[in-house]
Amino acid sequence: MTTWVRACDATNIENKDVIRFDYQGKTYASFRSPEDEYFCTDGYCTHESEHLADGFVMGHIIECPGHNG
Repeated sequence: MTTWVRACDATNIENKDVIRFDYQGKTYASFRSPEDEYFCTDGYCTHESEHLADGFVMGHIIECPGHNG
């Protein structure tokens, strides 16, 4: 059975924005797509080890902040 956890109000995430959410010792990135859909994923980039909340939402993808320079 899936247990849902409330991360924040939908109004806390601007369109094309990403925020950090920590829960039970793990960290996540919650984001809002340009189509007004909400998603949550692992909080860290798999190859840069940087938090995705510092990145940029591009469609349905979060670009790692390490890719910007």
